Amino acid sequence: MQSSSTYNSIKDVLEASTAPYTGKNFKVFLQGSYGNDTNIYAESDVDLVIRLDDCFQSDLTGLTEDERAAYKSAFRDATYTHVDFKQDVLSVLTNEYGDAVKAGDKAIAIDANGSRRKADVIVAIQFRRYFKFRTSNDSSYVEGICFWNGNGERIANYPKQHSANLTAKHQASSKWMKPMARVFKNMRSRMVADGLIKAGVAPSYYIEGLLYNVPNEKLISSYQDCVVNTLNWYQQEAKKVDLVCANEQYYLLRDGFHTCWPQANCDAFVEAAVKLWNDW
Repeated sequence: MQSSSTYNSIKDVLEASTAPYTGKNFKVFLQGSYGNDTNIYAESDVDLVIRLDDCFQSDLTGLTEDERAAYKSAFRDATYTHVDFKQDVLSVLTNEYGDAVKAGDKAIAIDANGSRRKADVIVAIQFRRYFKFRTSNDSSYVEGICFWNGNGERIANYPKQHSANLTAKHQASSKWMKPMARVFKNMRSRMVADGLIKAGVAPSYYIEGLLYNVPNEKLISSYQDCVVNTLNWYQQEAKKVDLVCANEQYYLLRDGFHTCWPQANCDAFVEAAVKLWNDW
C-alpha cells in the first residue's frame, strides 16, 4: 500500500496545475517491478516515468533514403526540449521534497521519508522506431521512451511493451511467470548477501527478460520444478544469441549495449543460482 500512495502522491505533484510545463502534452506512469507486479520486499523503490509527448526522437535505420527525406521534411525541431523539461521537473520535485531530491545519472531520486518509499523519476520524451514513413499520417512505428544519461548517451526503452508482454506471458504460463520472477529476485538477493555474485550483476529488468524466454511448458506444477526447469533450460537448451528482452525490441544478451545484459553476467547469475539451489 505504501508503494501505491507514494506513486499517487508524486504523480499529483508532477501533474499540479502550477507546474511550468502545464499545457504541454505529457503522461506520468509506472514502470519497473512495482508497475509490473513482480516486486519483492527488498525491492521497495517506486519507479515512475514522466514522458513529454510534444517532442520526440526517432530511430530511422529501418527506413529507405526516400522515407528518411520525407521524415526530415515533415517535422521541425522542437523549441521546448528534453533538457528544458528535465530542468522543470527537477524544480517541481525540489520545491515539494527539498533535500530529499537528488539528480542522478539516469533518474531523479526522491529519498524515502516516513510512509513515503524511495522513488526514481525518469524524465523522458517519446521515442519512435520507424518501419515506414511516407507522410506524418502514413507511417508506422513502435512507440517507446528515451532519455539521456550523465554522459549524454541516449537510452531508448519500451516500458509499456515490457509490461504488456510480461502480463501476456504470465497468463500463457498458467500464471507461473510473475511468481517465478519474485523467486529468482529473492534468490539474487540471497546470492549477493552470500557473496556468490556481486550487486548489480542481475538487474530485475533482465531477470524478467530471462524468464520471458523460458518455454511455457517449463513453467509448470510447482516452484521447485519451475526453478530447476528454468536453470536447466538456460544451461542446456537455450539459444542464447536469440533471446529477447521482454519488450521484444532488443536482444537480451549482448555486450556493450545499454539495453542488453552482458552474457557473462547472465551466466554468472545462473551458475550462482544452480549452486545456491544445490546447496540449499
